[in-house]
Amino acid sequence: MNESNLIQRLRGATVAAREYLGAVQRAVAQRCAPTGKPEAKLLQQHQRALHGLAWVATTTEAIACAAHWGERLAERSQLGAGEELVLTLGIGEYLAQLAGGIPMSQSEVFRPCELGLEQAAAALAGHASARALIAQAALPETRRALVEHFRDGRPITETSFDADLDAIREQFRRFADKEITPKAHAWHLADALIPDDLVAQLGELGVFGVSVSADYGGMGLGKRAMCIVTEELSRAWIAAGSLGTRSEIAAELIHLSGTPAQKDEWLAKIASGEVLPTAVFTEPDTGSDLGSLRTRATPTHGGWRIDGNKTWITHGSRSDLMTLLARTEPGTTDHNGLSMFLAPKPRGSKEQPFPARGMSGGEIAVLGYRGMKEYDIAFDGFEIGPQGLLGGVRGQGFRQLMQTFEGARIQTAARAVGVAWRAFELGWRYASERKQFGAPIIKFPRVSDKLAMMLAETALVRELSHFAAEEKDKGIRCDVEAGMAKLLAARVAWSNADNALQIHGGNGYALEFEISRILCDARILNIFEGAAEIQAQVIGRGLLAGTR
Repeated sequence: MNESNLIQRLRGATVAAREYLGAVQRAVAQRCAPTGKPEAKLLQQHQRALHGLAWVATTTEAIACAAHWGERLAERSQLGAGEELVLTLGIGEYLAQLAGGIPMSQSEVFRPCELGLEQAAAALAGHASARALIAQAALPETRRALVEHFRDGRPITETSFDADLDAIREQFRRFADKEITPKAHAWHLADALIPDDLVAQLGELGVFGVSVSADYGGMGLGKRAMCIVTEELSRAWIAAGSLGTRSEIAAELIHLSGTPAQKDEWLAKIASGEVLPTAVFTEPDTGSDLGSLRTRATPTHGGWRIDGNKTWITHGSRSDLMTLLARTEPGTTDHNGLSMFLAPKPRGSKEQPFPARGMSGGEIAVLGYRGMKEYDIAFDGFEIGPQGLLGGVRGQGFRQLMQTFEGARIQTAARAVGVAWRAFELGWRYASERKQFGAPIIKFPRVSDKLAMMLAETALVRELSHFAAEEKDKGIRCDVEAGMAKLLAARVAWSNADNALQIHGGNGYALEFEISRILCDARILNIFEGAAEIQAQVIGRGLLAGTR
């Protein structure tokens, strides 16, 4: 297929997918927003339909972003045979899922018939461009051709269409390949914290200040650069890619809502890595329902007293600054009574993780994502000075935090992209080296088929994540786009890890093989920074409310 024919098909298929999405959205709106405004009771009653809408919209956006990637490559004469195969396979498969059924999880497939949209789905599948791509993607020859292309040493382009961003990717890939990848699995098996010297190196490279303004010592490069840095570090080890998440959250909280004095005090230190923040939000039994938090912040003559319990606090012991959400308004039971605090603390040790007065806690043993460790923390009279209230305003903590969710979820999508790439790389290497019945197992169609789809999906979700980052960099609301990126990227990371382990066979189940770590690390991506179900809720509600 020549470039012009492919581009025409991509455009046509994108239009057809968007038309189908429109039909789905209208059908769900009839159930959940009959008066034009989403109703909470109906959103709960028809949650499966709402989440189905979210997955249809996410899949459609992934198709559109991939098609746009193909057009940009074609404009620059960079659309080679490998990229053409990736687009055909990835978009063709996603079109087939739209028309036939989208896997929301391993056991939940959302199908057109659930909304009475069999005719709309048939129209999508019958559209000339969509039909051609679906048929081409279904051919064994398409998957085989992509694998053979890659085996010939011809990689799929990762250009950002920006020389500076491409240079950043190359710089961090070289660093990660040398300093992290060869050591990460040993650190994981030892259940060790990321070494201090590595943290210092990452600080020198500017990892903690990628999105921080240059006025405060950061790189001021925006969210797309942050995605690229995160992808490359997470490709080596998710813990390395995740170190910047808490800095990202803290810096954005302070930048958007802090007083001038708070910005002067903290932003430069965060950007340099001198101060490592941790996010102290979640509580036992509350999960994603932050409005139900019960940790109390009580005014005192010298500032504030904190009492309550927090859980799933990542990198809690070795951090220097807590962004802490607590209830300041007596008698409130929802998010309106919450305030955000900037709470300094001393770094802990293995023997004494929380040496501060009024603070205690212990480690939570976890399957993966081990490099920063997770903690329960109990506060009993922990003191924060008067300057610790973010922005100097009470009762705005939840709203302040919500402003950071977009960036954090985009960064998490980038982590998932990095993990997905590493899973593909490990599966590819093992399949190329492992011989059975006298041939490398990559020669077996069920193995090569997995690898082809892993490669295609990872490329597609990378483009979706970068699209969300670009929207964020424009300064516009993008909670729907950020949710889409995280939702799909997390699914692809888990699928890639699971398939790569399957390719390893019994060896994949052995702790000595790196893919065992990748599987454990990938699993958390569907849970933290808003579980998949929460992302689907945000996306579906946002679409019905017209926020996108």
